Amino acid sequence: MTTLLVVDDEIGIRELLSEILTDEGYDVKLAENASRARNIRNAGKPDLVLLDIWMPDTDGITLLKEWASNGQLTMPVIMMSGHGTIDSAVEATRIGALDFLEKPIALQKLLSTIKRGLQHGHATAAGHLTLAAFTRSAPLRDLARRLNQVSAASRHVLLRSARGGIAELCARSVQGAGKPWYDFAAQSAPLGVDQLEQLRGGILLAAELPALTRPQQKNLGFAIDRLERYDLRLIAGCADSAETLLAAGWDEALVRSLFTVTLATPNLAELRDDVPDIAARVLTHLVESGAVPSRRLSSAAQNALRNYSWPGGYPELVSSLRSLALAALQDEIGEDDVKRLLSPQIAKSLALPLDQPLREAREAFERLYFEYHLQLEHGNMTRLAEKSGMERTHLYRKLKQLGLQTSRRAEPD
Repeated sequence: MTTLLVVDDEIGIRELLSEILTDEGYDVKLAENASRARNIRNAGKPDLVLLDIWMPDTDGITLLKEWASNGQLTMPVIMMSGHGTIDSAVEATRIGALDFLEKPIALQKLLSTIKRGLQHGHATAAGHLTLAAFTRSAPLRDLARRLNQVSAASRHVLLRSARGGIAELCARSVQGAGKPWYDFAAQSAPLGVDQLEQLRGGILLAAELPALTRPQQKNLGFAIDRLERYDLRLIAGCADSAETLLAAGWDEALVRSLFTVTLATPNLAELRDDVPDIAARVLTHLVESGAVPSRRLSSAAQNALRNYSWPGGYPELVSSLRSLALAALQDEIGEDDVKRLLSPQIAKSLALPLDQPLREAREAFERLYFEYHLQLEHGNMTRLAEKSGMERTHLYRKLKQLGLQTSRRAEPD
């Protein structure tokens, strides 16, 4: 049965809407304030929400912004107000509301708007996770405060952490609902002023600077000189030093500009005790956005996730949770599911026969080592050379000796 949530502080309005909508065959849940609405939303996603703007504890616009920022705006929301203004309607739709109804609401208008909202259903873009979603993590709460403070004073911020950091999560936190989005890593065509105009007021992301190709670096340099003109903000991420980028051929003026304002961010290894809660929140978002079927993590599975080293960082965690949810045969993801996905390299290394000659054992270990890091770095030989501490010519020779194939197409342009 289709579930509707009605949020209104006036008991008469709640009861009237409940009676009308129940007669129409809907399962109606009622909330007299934002606090009750949060509890209902946290317990399960309704198919549609009718949300009053003016409420005593927290107004509807604020609650809508909250849902948008923590990734819970994954259902159509129709705003209601007896004191509605054009500004309120515009603000609500900008944040992500589907429509706006003025009280008193005509019956046919109410029903037709609800019908259209339900038809919209899955076509409604899922909200993106931001740092605000992880309220139980003290380091992430602290990072959110620092990021807000720094981004308010500077149009570009360089996040310093290990590879596989949370640059996109930070960028989504700065972006604001409804604002344009541009990811340099996903684009290679030349960036022009017309496109910057379309992106006006939005956020630009360069999550892994060392992975950008030459054309993408040029786009980044073009954009960073025009952030003020087009009201843009840039969030970049980099584990390397400025000197390393310069040695790799980056433009010196661009590098110096990027490293003007930096902010340290924790990696998953530093957030080990928070990983179970982070994983549960990410999985909830994946489920509610329709990316995976309904799944939950067992306590043992959460513990297994906490004990994993996460060499690929936050992106590896998200990818792993997606894979776990899609492959799980039951609603609850168990410890065995996690170990089956995350432990193949460990299992293979433990299975190395110790009774073979040292040279053969060393070669077997090296093969596992380079297989693992080739996959982790997506075949990027520059990063593999840095990680292994080998000169590139020697690295190519070693990989050929081990029978491992490489692709120069993975190299930066």
